Amino acid sequence: MSWTLLSVEIALAALGSVLLMLGLLLPEKGRRVMQPVAVIALLGILILGGGLYTAQYSLFNGNYQIDPFGSFFKLLFVAAGILVILSAGRYLERFEERVNEFYSFMIFALLGMVVMASAGELITLYIGLELMTVSFYILTAYLLQDKLSAEAGLKYLILGALSSAILLFGISLVYAVTGTTVIADMAAQFSMQPVMIAGIILILTGFAFKISLVPFHMWAPDIYQGAPIPVTAFLAVGSKAAAFAAMVRVFVIAFPVSTFDWPLLLAILAAITIVVGNLIALVQTDIKRLLAYSSIAQAGYIIVGLVAYNTYGLKGVLFYAMLYVFSNMGAFAAATIVEVETGSTDIKAFNGLARRSPMVAAIMTVCMLSLAGIPPTAGFVGKFYLFSGAIQADYLWLAFVGLIMSMISVYYYLKVAKAMYIGTNDDVSAIKPGKAVGAALWVCLAGTLLFGLYPGPLSNLAQVAIQIFL
Repeated sequence: MSWTLLSVEIALAALGSVLLMLGLLLPEKGRRVMQPVAVIALLGILILGGGLYTAQYSLFNGNYQIDPFGSFFKLLFVAAGILVILSAGRYLERFEERVNEFYSFMIFALLGMVVMASAGELITLYIGLELMTVSFYILTAYLLQDKLSAEAGLKYLILGALSSAILLFGISLVYAVTGTTVIADMAAQFSMQPVMIAGIILILTGFAFKISLVPFHMWAPDIYQGAPIPVTAFLAVGSKAAAFAAMVRVFVIAFPVSTFDWPLLLAILAAITIVVGNLIALVQTDIKRLLAYSSIAQAGYIIVGLVAYNTYGLKGVLFYAMLYVFSNMGAFAAATIVEVETGSTDIKAFNGLARRSPMVAAIMTVCMLSLAGIPPTAGFVGKFYLFSGAIQADYLWLAFVGLIMSMISVYYYLKVAKAMYIGTNDDVSAIKPGKAVGAALWVCLAGTLLFGLYPGPLSNLAQVAIQIFL
């Protein structure tokens, strides 16, 4: 085996360890170099991952897969990590003594996501999941003097441990029937027994918690609100994408639809999630809670692609997951700037933002329109793929629910735009986001518009990635 196939994983593990050690060796002021070091290193890892995109190998007797599907999500995770670290710079200025811990645990969470995306075996997947989740437990409670942060960390720890136990119990039941935990070997040993059905439902429940599908979404709003806003952004983008990657690989390969109709069960969950997420978001007054319920609804949209179980649907899952990084990170980066300036994430804090920082307001508006699926943004193309797949798979009713709720979602996204452009604010001083956050915002804007106006390259990458399932 060539260890270069694992170069992304090895590089991430080394980077996380080095950043943690640098915090012990560097003086407090010297820790300011950690942000550029982390970003430059992640850019190198991004290039490294791109070079391995078409590689296809099965390692460790099928326990770990190097393939375009896993590589697609590796690029997604690393891109999300870069944007989060860029946008977190000013936010972390008040925590210089602990900034190394923040960056290193971000990288370790990223490593867990990468392992989840490439895991070809359920225990390996679980280890990646736990590495990611434990890192997020720490990051969620990062604000030591903040009661909301401490509460969020404790809630996430308790509920996360519960969901992990449910997932592990489901894995044990499936293993009892199939005699294997290697995903590629499970389909051949599939047996329609009550124990097997119970195992599949428990595994689905574990994934549903990580993705925050209704009714397993209760944790998301409180934890999103209490966690530091860069952590909230990474939770909303990275951890959900990792769960989607693992879920697609497990359900499409291990559990044949011909023997168990799990797409119908997922379709019901997707419809409920889309409706509940969008309707509750309508009445939110805190931007982090609004984006939390928005992310719940977005999870429902992405699940529509897995329900479709065809080329359009699976391509839509990957396409939408990637554009979601840019659109959601753009919204969160703008919210980070506002919280740093005002100390609040209430929508009223965004009043008059268009006059104080026209660039930030404009980019946030475009990103939110993309989340609503308004053309010519990437969100429109992504939802086109997802809903087209659902219609081809005879789930017309699900596509109709998604379309109606997308139209309704425009209201609460434009509520934020209304505050930025029409709302009044006594403070008219200019807001300067800073070079790092500004770079993240421009990248998010470019990705949101580029993939909307010219979706071909990303669509082709997604097409190559899903070939292992067709």
